[in-house]
Amino acid sequence: MRRLVAETRVHASQLILPMFVREGSTEPMPISSMPGVVQHSLDSMRRAIAEAAELGVGGVMLFGVPERKDAQGSGATDPNGILNVATRAAVAEAGDGLVVQTDLCLDEFTDHGHCGVLDARGRVDNDASLERYRDMAVAQAESGSQLLGLSGMMDGQVAAVREALDSAEFSETPILGYAAKYASAFYGPFREAVQSTLQGDRRSYQLEPGNRREGAREVLLDVNEGADIVMVKPAMSYLDVLADAAAVSPVPVWAYQVSGEYAMIEAAAANGWIDRERAVSESVTSIVRAGADAVLTYYASELARSLKTQPL
Repeated sequence: MRRLVAETRVHASQLILPMFVREGSTEPMPISSMPGVVQHSLDSMRRAIAEAAELGVGGVMLFGVPERKDAQGSGATDPNGILNVATRAAVAEAGDGLVVQTDLCLDEFTDHGHCGVLDARGRVDNDASLERYRDMAVAQAESGSQLLGLSGMMDGQVAAVREALDSAEFSETPILGYAAKYASAFYGPFREAVQSTLQGDRRSYQLEPGNRREGAREVLLDVNEGADIVMVKPAMSYLDVLADAAAVSPVPVWAYQVSGEYAMIEAAAANGWIDRERAVSESVTSIVRAGADAVLTYYASELARSLKTQPL
């Protein structure tokens, strides 16, 4: 009866699995702050993608973990850089089974850990960063990425990438704009996952956590620049922003259940304080209930498996 009258339902096709791929690794490496999540080798990534596709997961979002970093994030545009290599391998493995998506941001590749390049005073240079994003977009599209996730939060990033893709004859490659991405404390475990060397913080280009109306404004700005999908990140602490975005956006709205949200559930469950399986399903259901058309979550494959026998 509860399933019969449920107002919100989650389907495996709405779930997207974020994956970290480590350069030079021959086996998956555990991430201590995210129990159950690993830095993949190329081989373990292939196996995880095959499993996700078999379970009906809608997509994967790839993040590269390079061996070497520099101020310009050169590895991000190197055809032989880990993210571009992993993308080609992922597309070959996935076939038509799911959508292979790539993170378009410099933070995994820069030695200072920021999402853009720095100027002479050590500040993030918005316009110089856009030039790097343009080159990254073309490199990722050439590697076969089927959707580019623009997570850097530089002003004008969607328009710049759209122009670069169109000029390089990738006009059909869609853009996911991380429109309402907040300067959150819940990204901590992610920085371990990508071995971030961040110096300072990202408050000068990510949104102030107290600003709700600004989130909706950023969503519309990205839509006007040509985003095919827009993102709210994090998800669970920003369900009001997510609901606002869903109410005004003419394009699909996605949300990212980030590393800190995952880690909190895992830590509380490990201490016996909460029912893990119920907390996982409830958390993702709440995100969809608030208006997300799809959810990036580290639980994607696990949830898809459970949905086969116990629909939410």
